[in-house]
Amino acid sequence: MTTKRRKAESSILASVHETAAGLHGAGLIDKATMREFDALFLSPVEPLAPEEIRALRERENVSQPVFAHYLNVRKDAVSKWERGEKRPDGPSLKLLNLVKNKGLQAIA
Repeated sequence: MTTKRRKAESSILASVHETAAGLHGAGLIDKATMREFDALFLSPVEPLAPEEIRALRERENVSQPVFAHYLNVRKDAVSKWERGEKRPDGPSLKLLNLVKNKGLQAIA
């Protein structure tokens, strides 16, 4: 899929979400339905390979201990992720995806 098409789809989805929020504000959509709309627009969390995690940390020009501090994990966790001994999951994986897409300053 091309970047131009993704941006167009993202723009359409943003418009749909904005419309739903307006309808919720006007009392035409209940809270439960609005939560469903909100859930549809969460950014996907993609698994990262060990080499991707290392490249991400190196792109941000930080050491393993500093990277671990930003992610609120132990340095050993980052080391094991980069060696492929363990895989990040849950909040750690979400934060890694945020750093991948928006840079380390997004979680600073």
